[in-house]
Amino acid sequence: MCFKLNISCWILLILVVFNLPAKASHIVGGDITYQCMGNNVYKITLEIYEDCLTGQQSAIQEDDPAYIMIYTGPKFQTPVLFDSILMDRRITVPVNFSNQCINNYPNTCLYRADFVRSYQLPASSSGYMVVYQRCCRNATILNIANPGSVGATYYCVIPPAQQASCNNSAVFKNYPPQIICQNTPLVYDHSATDPDGDSLSYEFCSSYIGGSTNDAKPLPSAPPFSPVSYIAPFSAQTPISGFPQIKIDPVTGVITGKPNIQGRFVVTVCCHEWRAGVIINTVSRDFQFVVTNCTRAVIADIPHRSTESNTYVIQCKGYTVPFLNSSTGGFAYYWEFGVPGATSTEFQPTYTYPDTGTYLVKLTVNKGSTCPDSTTALVKVYPSFTADFEVSGLHCPNTPLTFTDLSQSTYKPINTWQWRFGDNQVSVQQNPVHSYPQGNDYNVTLISGNYLGCSDTVTKTVFVERFKPFAGNDTIIVVGEQINFNASGGIEYTWTPATDLNTSSGPNPIGRYADTGHFAYNVHIKSASSCEGDDSIKVWVVPGPSYFVPSAFSPNNDGRNDLLKPLAVGYSANNYFRVFNRFGEQVFFSEDFSKGWDGTYKGQLADIGTYFWELSMTNRHGEKEFYKGDVQLLR
Repeated sequence: MCFKLNISCWILLILVVFNLPAKASHIVGGDITYQCMGNNVYKITLEIYEDCLTGQQSAIQEDDPAYIMIYTGPKFQTPVLFDSILMDRRITVPVNFSNQCINNYPNTCLYRADFVRSYQLPASSSGYMVVYQRCCRNATILNIANPGSVGATYYCVIPPAQQASCNNSAVFKNYPPQIICQNTPLVYDHSATDPDGDSLSYEFCSSYIGGSTNDAKPLPSAPPFSPVSYIAPFSAQTPISGFPQIKIDPVTGVITGKPNIQGRFVVTVCCHEWRAGVIINTVSRDFQFVVTNCTRAVIADIPHRSTESNTYVIQCKGYTVPFLNSSTGGFAYYWEFGVPGATSTEFQPTYTYPDTGTYLVKLTVNKGSTCPDSTTALVKVYPSFTADFEVSGLHCPNTPLTFTDLSQSTYKPINTWQWRFGDNQVSVQQNPVHSYPQGNDYNVTLISGNYLGCSDTVTKTVFVERFKPFAGNDTIIVVGEQINFNASGGIEYTWTPATDLNTSSGPNPIGRYADTGHFAYNVHIKSASSCEGDDSIKVWVVPGPSYFVPSAFSPNNDGRNDLLKPLAVGYSANNYFRVFNRFGEQVFFSEDFSKGWDGTYKGQLADIGTYFWELSMTNRHGEKEFYKGDVQLLR
């Protein structure tokens, strides 16, 4: 074997590697870890998992020896060591279930092959990367493209000496699961231990391409490695379909969810080592999760009432927690509440915790029987939290209102706010400002939460005054007559200008005009709730009988120009007013000019466009007069 990469070693490697035959897919997972032995000596352990049920035995035997390459330098581009490691041992991984406890019992067989070798690696300012690559993944994998043509890359990093002298990698605690039953709650502990006491975090991460069908056992290459191509809707972060979705708790490393599609899925879990707030190393395990149509005879299940991973509930109203139990196949139940000595054998117990904190609750179903099952979930107790808010400002249309968060929490800070203002508008600010376009009663909801995951919801009705200042409709009168104004919408009215009016205040001033002309007035209106607004009106004073029909109207129920109706003064009688569409169909008729057309025809909204009108009045000499014109319908 070659430990230093000289020319003769490279030639030998090329001859060995490129003359290996392509083999069937039998490797279903693997990882690399290391242990610092002192004096710059590191014991490297490569674990590969082999399918001994369907994998070819000849291919399994050719896994021994394993080829590894160690790189250093910037971005780990410089090879420093190649080795061909003989297998240390091969074990059969226990299935962890029996025929009695699984319906539709699937056949399984899984080997774990261990390759262990120690190397002296001088202190390096860039650290080292250990790489292993192999052909080929199972062709029936569902979540990645071309699975039968892409292999796998497993690697680990030994950090620089100045960053973490004599570091030990984290090591995954449990065997990977061989069989996962469809539509059955999955609770699998994928956590690791770290001999150095470093903080660990977990996430789903990408798998990488390795060997191929043409290069089954390649010389391990330097990074960057090419990630596998995930098939939508799958991704590195969502590798398995499930409801609830399959998730990994970033703190505990527990994978939970309920897989709902049968098949093989590549799942890679990264475990990050943190020291002094910095990630110093990451180890990963790449493995094929197999979901079948089996069912477990006994299922321990605590439903999740929280959106947080593997958390039953975040109790923020008190210390008492009622527990729900959705287990199946059970006849006996044993609860451990995470407090020494606190247990229960009830199906759905209630427990009062002595103090705040996070507790690990365990439910064991049929404890001590042939087919027991157990599950765990977190309970977080942090009373108390109450959402509340107040509203300030004038409750008028188009006027800013300030929404002030008054939520109270024993444990601060409060750091999330979700406002729903009741008009399809939302905000995530703590104290937003919002205005409403029109008066109404709006149900405003605030969902606030703190950094511990406590949240509460409060809904209040916010009244916005239905304030519509209205001066009245434009009108036409004959000189010498008077007009009685009829404004509405408030309690205080101020008219400007006051020319030809008997008063400048109040809703009903009287206008008398000694001469003809056009007169325009504005009225400023104030409501009982101090809403203020303006509207205007026009008065047309004519010398004799006259009429007026608007050239356009907009029947949109905004209180302005909603009706098409004529104004006629100085006539002894109004005979009729009718409207036609462009096809000559009569869409409106009335003998009462005050009614007007509302822009509908046969119970439906009339089309936007041009319409034609005709009106008839009788003058003071008893003669009938007829007039025609057109009008634009707008919306």
